Amino acid sequence: MSDTHPEVAAAAEIRARIDTTKPHSARFWNYFVGGKDNYPVDREIGDHIKEIFPGLVDVAVTSRHFLGRAVRYLAGEQGVRQFLDIGTGLPTADNTHEVAQRVAPDARIVYVDNDPIVLAHANALLTSTPEGRTAYLDADLYDPEAVLKAAEGTLDLSRPVALMILNTLGHVADHGRAVALVQRLMAGLPSGSHLVISDSTATSEGMIAASEAYNASGAVPYYVRSVEEIAAFFDGLDLVDPGVVPVTDWRPEATDPAVPAVDAYGAVGRKP
Repeated sequence: MSDTHPEVAAAAEIRARIDTTKPHSARFWNYFVGGKDNYPVDREIGDHIKEIFPGLVDVAVTSRHFLGRAVRYLAGEQGVRQFLDIGTGLPTADNTHEVAQRVAPDARIVYVDNDPIVLAHANALLTSTPEGRTAYLDADLYDPEAVLKAAEGTLDLSRPVALMILNTLGHVADHGRAVALVQRLMAGLPSGSHLVISDSTATSEGMIAASEAYNASGAVPYYVRSVEEIAAFFDGLDLVDPGVVPVTDWRPEATDPAVPAVDAYGAVGRKP
């Protein structure tokens, strides 16, 4: 019989799943926002893409600011106290739970990812105010019903939830399937719930070239979509003003970095 503690064994199994020979989207994005949780292969493709399309750095940074503004709006103006963040990525500054609990210390946040590099850093996310709660699920976007069932351990799905899917849906190659996955998730949430989505968009030749270079690197492909395709995720929901817009234009604040137009759009929608 092994004397290895189950948590130690699980951590070792997760580390064994991490492939450092190919670029990885979470590590790549982490590099772009100034994080340290990345490897030479991620920095190599990151530097290559910076040469092709320097604007992708602005996309990464401004998308993070969009997350903060959306969470502050939901927790502050709309009184939302539950957040389901799918495709968490690697922890950086101002994660969803940190932003939400600054506004509402009793907020509950469930993070969802099934990526080994993210799982290896899960403990960094598992912090919460005493009044609230933060949980982490090893679950898959492709199984929405299982995600919702697991989230019920922390969230009350009879009350409004903010579903956050930021810079994640591009991994779903087929747009129709991506829309269906979002709809299945929202179907399990009650009236008054919100959907928050942002993603890179095929709105410039530079972004398209950057996407093609990334997909040719051996990483799991990530597909950029049209603005119309981003808007389709919100069909049936009431869009919060100003609608589907560049992330820099969604309720900007004076403290936001001054950057030119970016190839990333976002929006917040409310379930009637």
